[in-house]
Amino acid sequence: MSELITGGPTAIHPIEVESYRILRSRIDLSHLAEGERMVVERVVHATADLGFATTTVCTPGAVDAGVAALHAGAAVLCDVEMVRAGITRIATAAALADPAVAEVQRDEPGLTRSAAAMRLLARRHPDGAVFVVGCAPTALFELCDLVDRGELRPALVVGLPVGFVGAAESKERLRATPVASISNIGEKGGSAVAAAAVNALVRLVAPLAPAGAAEPVSTPEENR
Repeated sequence: MSELITGGPTAIHPIEVESYRILRSRIDLSHLAEGERMVVERVVHATADLGFATTTVCTPGAVDAGVAALHAGAAVLCDVEMVRAGITRIATAAALADPAVAEVQRDEPGLTRSAAAMRLLARRHPDGAVFVVGCAPTALFELCDLVDRGELRPALVVGLPVGFVGAAESKERLRATPVASISNIGEKGGSAVAAAAVNALVRLVAPLAPAGAAEPVSTPEENR
């Protein structure tokens, strides 16, 4: 289960303050709702790629669904360890190194290891989890297949894999499912992008967090 890390608030580093000042001088995201704007800004901040300002897609209600799920302690399940490493202030899990992944592949040899890991996590958390894909398009395709078969009912899917083969198509497939999702149009993406989107949601959870929970702001080392 995901839970906010407790402790005193951490001040935002001046470098981050300046980064956001520059970002806001170059793009106008005032047309977005606050939660969606925070997600897009966080992604742009993490990548220095202004293109994400126009290609990021939050389906209706996706940000609210993600915030509610995190506040309720939903499991946050990642496709790779690099995504896990980039997400701060909450507990996360991944399954690529789990020996049970090999058993899933033996049952269906055509599955990539990333897809098999997603299937394993989906079996363990079929309802209400937040799934985060920042590397493998096959993992995102597998999640979409599980949703279509009625075997998975996530609270939110953050689908931001990167690559020339399957990345854009997997995200388009995700947007065609009925689940709440955060994705982008095109081949760009990656672990840092997916982690940034989740970190924006974590910040939005802060006003809802129990007394004594830390305000989930970045440390000076984040995104350096």
